[in-house]
Amino acid sequence: MNHPAFSDIGACVFDAYGTLFDVHSAVARGGATLGEKAQGVSDLWRQKQLEYTWLRSLMDTHVDFWQVTNDGLDHALAAHGIDDPALKESLMSLYLTLDAYPDVSACLGALRSGGKATAILSNGAPRMLEAAVGSAGLTELLDKVLSVESVGIYKPDRRVYQLAVDALEVAADRICFVSTNPWDASGAAHFGFKVAWLNRFGKQPDRLPGEIPGEITTLADLPGLLGL
Repeated sequence: MNHPAFSDIGACVFDAYGTLFDVHSAVARGGATLGEKAQGVSDLWRQKQLEYTWLRSLMDTHVDFWQVTNDGLDHALAAHGIDDPALKESLMSLYLTLDAYPDVSACLGALRSGGKATAILSNGAPRMLEAAVGSAGLTELLDKVLSVESVGIYKPDRRVYQLAVDALEVAADRICFVSTNPWDASGAAHFGFKVAWLNRFGKQPDRLPGEIPGEITTLADLPGLLGL
């Protein structure tokens, strides 16, 4: 399955939320009282979380991802007519320990065994990422965990992707970037990464700049894409 575009990869860099960690697992674990509203709340929470990162970047009013996540949840609960401070506190707490997808650990282990550096590059605030990585048992499988807080702006700003180049000391065209988010995949490809879009959910690609050379549906396929 080796792909020629990925024949000289020195490092694999992963988005975190939605790629390694299931963003809907907080509501799945702690939203029983939401009943039939649970999926709608979870979907809108994620939608607003992302929208607020883009809008705040354009407005030059940066706050960290914990605040953005809090604001997105406030919106989602209010939109569904829910006023339950204890529920909100519980869901925010659960967001620190989101479930990792079942294919994550084996993939990271295979990449490390194959001599590839591994890293997370995420919108997440450092304490959020530390908690998620630790609770999922991934600490020893990652060389770097990088947060946008180092540059104070969210993806897909080029300064965010440059963080991985600088931290790993690997040229952009030798970094395989993996994200489930099509807009993130496009942004990373436009920056110069070799992108393997993890299309877990059968999405359509976004109509944005950036050529994406690889598409996989599970992380189990990534080592083979790199010839490992």
